[in-house]
Amino acid sequence: MEGWQGWDQYAEFYDWENAKTVGRRDIRFWQRIAKESGGPVLELGCGTGRVSLPVARTLVRLVGIDRSHAMLSQAKRRVKRAGLGGGLLLLRGDIRALPFVSSSRFRLVMAPYGVLQSLLRDRELREVLTSVRDVLQPGGIFAIDLVPELPVWREYDRRVSLRGRRGAKSQISLVESVRQVPSRKLTIFDQEFIERRGRSRSSKRFSLAFRTLSVHQMTGRLRRAGFSVVQVAGDYRMGAWRPEAEVCLIVAKRKL
Repeated sequence: MEGWQGWDQYAEFYDWENAKTVGRRDIRFWQRIAKESGGPVLELGCGTGRVSLPVARTLVRLVGIDRSHAMLSQAKRRVKRAGLGGGLLLLRGDIRALPFVSSSRFRLVMAPYGVLQSLLRDRELREVLTSVRDVLQPGGIFAIDLVPELPVWREYDRRVSLRGRRGAKSQISLVESVRQVPSRKLTIFDQEFIERRGRSRSSKRFSLAFRTLSVHQMTGRLRRAGFSVVQVAGDYRMGAWRPEAEVCLIVAKRKL
């Protein structure tokens, strides 16, 4: 399985699910660090624009990149409705080889909400870190949000994990299974979104895979890629990291 698989199918339901889970609890952190950088800013895995749009309102220039055409289509519709104009540029591309001709163009690169954990192999992570280093200005910041609880996620089979309305006529249920692959440090979510509109019923099935990356592993790889680690935090207010924290924020700086 490849880490990019499943995201096109997920795009239709991504905003609905995340409104019920993550919500906006990380947004102020990304707005603050982006504003402090002064821009320009690059967001890896911008998806439907959940982070990009609110951050773009605080900046002159933000570029979002994602591999999923369906995710970017959702984001572009949101940008048009928001009337953000040229302040936010959305590109389709591979974060393992960022498509920018000129080097050292960004002052901040953001990797929100576990996007680097969709890289299922060490080689892919090395490629991303090298590519990010090359597009950052010397002294530029690379900020990473990891989900540390993946390896302790309990396995279960076909559980209704979410249910709710979307709009006036649509009722959605998420039927989910969780599988652990300890040998590869993978957590796989098999998802089925069932939508009911009156008497009609439709469903979409797909799987998403995420890789466990510990603080030690991630900071070590950053140092080897040419970064110095500035801070490791355990919440979006930049409180101290602790093993039981629900998030892991790593702020690194490209060496001069």
